[in-house]
Amino acid sequence: MSKVFLKELAHDAHKYSHGTVGVIAGSRAYSGAAVLCVGGARRGGSGYITYLSQDRLPTLLVLSAYPDVVVRKKISEVSVDAWIIGSGSPTLRRNFQIPLSRFAVLDASAMTLSREINAEVVVITPHHGEAVKLGFPVGADRSSRITAALKMAKHFEAYVLLKGEETVIASPYGAHLTNAVGGSELATAGTGDVLAGLLGSLLASWRPETDSEIMGVIDKAVSMHALAGKLASSKISPITATDLLKALGKVGR
Repeated sequence: MSKVFLKELAHDAHKYSHGTVGVIAGSRAYSGAAVLCVGGARRGGSGYITYLSQDRLPTLLVLSAYPDVVVRKKISEVSVDAWIIGSGSPTLRRNFQIPLSRFAVLDASAMTLSREINAEVVVITPHHGEAVKLGFPVGADRSSRITAALKMAKHFEAYVLLKGEETVIASPYGAHLTNAVGGSELATAGTGDVLAGLLGSLLASWRPETDSEIMGVIDKAVSMHALAGKLASSKISPITATDLLKALGKVGR
């Protein structure tokens, strides 16, 4: 596992040159998910983050927590390297159109939109229960989890990050790898929202090209997220998703 999670900035870097991210997350019922997802994105190396929402409460919470984040109401106003969509947004509709981007990370309800998203590389992030709900039963053994992840990747034509004690990363081209860095300290509400934001930001920053490079960046996100969880739990227990966010800033390099 590489300990280099964040891409080194070029000497002439500016806020647009090392990754731009758009976040569609949160809702009136799940406003905190917007804060957690945007918070994860802020720690992934991207230099410019836009939060897209027409809901007042999550927008106010995001701006209160992160005044550096730019808020937009119209999707046509946003052009980014990576979109992060779905965390805490259970009412997303089908035929959901976003401008073309290189990467898209789809979480929660957005995972079913994988074939409708206008992105070159799509990643979905199910946990066990979501995989079952999507129609892919997952057994407890390692082999069953790998098989389920590969089937999902092929079906959705997307990279799959199947979360769990041993996270499985599967490519739509048939490759897979596993990551066992994480522990039970991450089994708390909101940590998946943080991971979705972090992953989208890392993809936008690193801009991987090949299948193996894309899987490598997904693996970086899983490891960085897991190590932040371990660091947080070494200081306080049980941890919360906000504890995880604070720890992310200490494990990036």
